[in-house]
Amino acid sequence: MPLLLRNPSIAIGGGIVVLMVLLALFAPYLQTIDPLSMNPLNRMKDPSSAFWFGTDAYGRDLYSRVLYGGRTSLTVGFAVAVLSTGVGLLIGLIAGYYRSLDGVVMRIMDGLMAIPAVLLAIALSALLGGSVLNVVIAIAVAESPRVVRLIRGIVLSLRERQYVEAALISGVSRSRIIVRHILPSTFAPLAVQATYVFASAMVLEAILSFIGAGIPPTTPSWGNIIAEGRQLWQIKFFIILYPALFLSLTVFAINIFGDGLRDRLDQRGDRHL
Repeated sequence: MPLLLRNPSIAIGGGIVVLMVLLALFAPYLQTIDPLSMNPLNRMKDPSSAFWFGTDAYGRDLYSRVLYGGRTSLTVGFAVAVLSTGVGLLIGLIAGYYRSLDGVVMRIMDGLMAIPAVLLAIALSALLGGSVLNVVIAIAVAESPRVVRLIRGIVLSLRERQYVEAALISGVSRSRIIVRHILPSTFAPLAVQATYVFASAMVLEAILSFIGAGIPPTTPSWGNIIAEGRQLWQIKFFIILYPALFLSLTVFAINIFGDGLRDRLDQRGDRHL
């Protein structure tokens, strides 16, 4: 409790994220109607006791679709965060420690970073095809170079430390030095970066779905629910209001949680100096 009072960003952001995760996990128990069930007689119904968020152009219950859409959007965000930070950590450690590989690896990363993440994700998603797995891969490729650059910078500063040079002179293998002396120092900044990748991945998924290059409409996500209602929002604004609200609130919560986590870890680092 004292920690939460000292850093309300962690409490507020974490609380909202936990709430969204719980809504997604318990969607089968919270839904009112099958999210894929179409009923032309219920098209474009306003929010009511029967349809809490109203219905879309196909008569599907928006409340149920938003709950299940959270499952997809959060899964994509989490999967991209895990995949891109894992790949970025491995490549960053190699590029930062092994000088002979640094130039080649970072030129490849610079080439990927020269392409805006949205355009790269769109191109890869169009190439791989629309599915949850392919969208995760496409976004992870777009996000990984930033993680690589972060980890490489940390490793470059650490490998010049006296205790690392002493370990190398004493005969400790390079792989052991990386695992024991360098890797632990990357965990804190990597955790913070993972939160930003999580939020960015959710936004990129929504963009891909909005332009039709992401997850197919048969799998509800906040992005494709918004995409399906974009032509009707002037008539029935609630069709995009609720998925957009859930997406915006979740991304906001993840970002402020990441900011709070960064501040907290910086304070701990200062105390250890």
